[in-house]
Amino acid sequence: MEAWWPSLKLLITGASGLYGSKLAQLALSKNFEVYSSDIQSLSVYGNFVKLDISGKEQVEEAFKSIKPDVVVHAATLTDVDKCELNKELAWKVNVEGTKNITEASLRAGSFLIYISTDYVFSGETGYYKETDKPDPINYYGLTKLKAEEIVQTQAEYFIARPSVIYGSTPAAGKVNFALWLIETLRKGERVKIVTDQWNTPTLNTNLAEMTLEVIERRLTGTYHLCGATRVSRLEFAEQIADAFGLDKGLIDKVLSSQFTWPAKRPMDSSLDTSKAHKTLHCKPLEMAEALKLLKLELSQKGS
Repeated sequence: MEAWWPSLKLLITGASGLYGSKLAQLALSKNFEVYSSDIQSLSVYGNFVKLDISGKEQVEEAFKSIKPDVVVHAATLTDVDKCELNKELAWKVNVEGTKNITEASLRAGSFLIYISTDYVFSGETGYYKETDKPDPINYYGLTKLKAEEIVQTQAEYFIARPSVIYGSTPAAGKVNFALWLIETLRKGERVKIVTDQWNTPTLNTNLAEMTLEVIERRLTGTYHLCGATRVSRLEFAEQIADAFGLDKGLIDKVLSSQFTWPAKRPMDSSLDTSKAHKTLHCKPLEMAEALKLLKLELSQKGS
C-alpha cells in the first residue's frame, strides 16, 4: 500500500446522496481524512463542508482550505424530468458545477473521479462498452455527457458510469427503487413496474468499494462501474421480491408507453462491465450476490 494512503484527504461532492454517503463511510473506515460536501447536511460522514458546486468562488475557497488529494465528484441533479423541465438549472449544476470542480482540481493537483451515468447512451442497443459512442436522448444525459467532456480535459481523471443506484439507506431524503419496492410490497400494496426498460442496477456499497480501489491504485480512464447483471425493471423488481420473500403477485406488468414523462427514457441503457471485471480486484457484483449483501445490510439495520 502506498505511503500517502493513511493521510489522504478525500473530498466528496454530493456526499449526502446514496453513493456519496456510503463512500464517505467506507473511506473513514480506511482512515481517510474525509470531507463530505453538499448543499445541506442531511446524512453525511466525516467533516461536513457546505458547498454549492455551481458557485465558482465557493468551490475555489473550499479547495484552498481543504487541499484535497482526491476528489470524487458525485453531486448532480439526477431528477431526469426536472432536468428536462428546468434546463437552465440542469446545465448550471451538472455542467457548470462540474467545470468548477474540474478547474479547482486541476489547480490543486487533485486526482478527480467523476460519477457519470448510463443515460449518456440512447438505449437503442444496450450492453454498452466504454468504447461505444454516447448519444443521449434526454437533457439529463446530455448534461452528464458534457460534464464527462469537461473532466476529460484533466491530465489525470477517472470517469465511472453506474446505472440505477440502490442501497439499504434512504439518502438525501429520497428512497431508492429497491427500498421503495420492499416497503410497498411489505404493506401488501400493488405496484406497476415496466417490462420494457433494461439497466444494470448498481448496489451503492459495490460502487463505493470499487471507487476505493480506483483511488488506491490511481486508475485512470472511463469505466462502467455498475452491477454485472442486465435486467428489465420488472426482472429487477421480481428478484428483489424473491430475495426478501415478498409477494410477486402484487407486481403489475406495464409498458413504459403507459406512463407520460416529460423526459424520454432509454429503453436499454445496460452497461458491459468486462473492462472493470478484467481490471479490478473488487468486481461488479452479479444481481443475486448484490441482493444478498443488501439483505444483510438491512438486517443489520433491523429493517
